[in-house]
Amino acid sequence: MTDASGGLRILHLSDTHLFGDRTLHYGVVDTTAALRRVLQVAGELQAVDLVIASGDLSDDGSEASYRTLRELLEPWAAARGARVVYAMGNHDGAHGYRAVLGDPWRVLEANGTRIVVLDSSVPGHGHGEVGDVQLERLRGILAQRAPRGTVVVLHHPPTPASSALLRALELQHPERLLEVCAAGDVRAILAGHYHHAFVAIEQGIPVIVAPGIANTTDPLVPAGRERAVTGSGFAVVDVPEHGMPRVAFVTAPSAGGDGAPADGAELFDLSPDEVDRIAEIAGPAR
Repeated sequence: MTDASGGLRILHLSDTHLFGDRTLHYGVVDTTAALRRVLQVAGELQAVDLVIASGDLSDDGSEASYRTLRELLEPWAAARGARVVYAMGNHDGAHGYRAVLGDPWRVLEANGTRIVVLDSSVPGHGHGEVGDVQLERLRGILAQRAPRGTVVVLHHPPTPASSALLRALELQHPERLLEVCAAGDVRAILAGHYHHAFVAIEQGIPVIVAPGIANTTDPLVPAGRERAVTGSGFAVVDVPEHGMPRVAFVTAPSAGGDGAPADGAELFDLSPDEVDRIAEIAGPAR
């Protein structure tokens, strides 16, 4: 076991937003280089059991982008005796994802802990949903308890966002998912989408949101606006044999060398009107 308490250690990554042709994200960020930098910093970890990448893995949905992701994550994990678990996000393309990474719905066990991966993406939209079919399937799985409980992984967190646009693109009806999880043996829910480090407790379950790798959302932006800056990070989640999971958030700083922008450079600052326009296009029907 990698965790001193005999549990499970997870390197939790999210929102890599890779491009198949190395296009720069927002014309500024080389997301492949950002992922390389994150893995270099995470290489200081003495041991890892799982690498979980919780969605928005690609920005263009291309098979090439998912191959790049596998080429970076899987050797890193294999060198540490770890497995890689992927989840589907709203920016991911179903065809490219399935062709390279397989079925986005997955159940596996690691060190006695069950991992259930859900698909919260809604084709053509930015908000998330976990519908009746997935909820019933999850309910059936949780009916039989795992030796050390269950970790649920999905892209959209079942907890409110802190900024205007992300609030418009939240997981719809999160209480339905939380009810199923709370009735079972779920010890943590891992998610992404919000692009900043965040932990909430929902119905007694920790919801752990990993920082974005492509950029960082400003959770302190004035009401109605949406702002993002350059910067990458990751989470290390330790799920002990007993008790609450522990999480550490780590930054992978860029000093601006090799053409990369220094951390904190503004990528966008959307006005309330711009937020409303995007929400109308990408969010649920109003």
